[in-house]
Amino acid sequence: MPRKLAAGNWKMHGDGAALAEIDALMAAHPSPGVGILVCPPATLIHRMATRIGGGPIAVGGQTCHPAAQGAHTGDISAAMLAEAGASHVIVGHSERRADHGETDAQVRAQAEAALAAGLSVIVCVGETEAERDADVTLEVVGGQLAGSVPDDARGATVTIAYEPVWAIGTGRVPTPAQIAEVHTAIRAHLADRFGLAGADMAILYGGSVKPGNAAEIFAVPNVDGALVGGASLKAADFSAIIAALEAA
Repeated sequence: MPRKLAAGNWKMHGDGAALAEIDALMAAHPSPGVGILVCPPATLIHRMATRIGGGPIAVGGQTCHPAAQGAHTGDISAAMLAEAGASHVIVGHSERRADHGETDAQVRAQAEAALAAGLSVIVCVGETEAERDADVTLEVVGGQLAGSVPDDARGATVTIAYEPVWAIGTGRVPTPAQIAEVHTAIRAHLADRFGLAGADMAILYGGSVKPGNAAEIFAVPNVDGALVGGASLKAADFSAIIAALEAA
């Protein structure tokens, strides 16, 4: 079975003072029953990794450039993330796809670069509100999976995160039936493409996950954890979500 994972994406939030939240999170979960990952801004990765040391929380980046190095002002390579102390990286988040025009092919190249640098990868997929209303969610998600996930993906190194774009930061959450439909389709796609390796890949749900709805979401079939945005910024909120995943 896939290892359950609670992943926090701090996005463009957090300064040095926010590292106190990591201290509180480690104190609350000294021996967690699930994987815990926090992806802070790049400016905090090294400090966070140093603070955690050999503790129970992994640290990740929020994106990476597909090239190992070069004239790419403002970008960061997968190898740089690894050197800073990251063990994971998120690629293909809808905000990167929308704000920076990242295509499936670019996301796939980023994922391949991350794997080559020894990082584990969370590949994000999800439909917009217009695509949901047009009833093409499964086609959109299937296309993103086909285009964004590397051919050598394995459960030990690649996780899929389904984040309906219309639910991110809006407070709106799909019904359990809607989540189940998409996660079941993702599992079928992975199994068809990767065989047994596809069954080992964790599938996370993301999009307005909070302490109050986490247990209901984690009860949905094929939901192996969550990619959490705003609620991961405060240890108390993220801890409650982690506890719900441990109990699922």
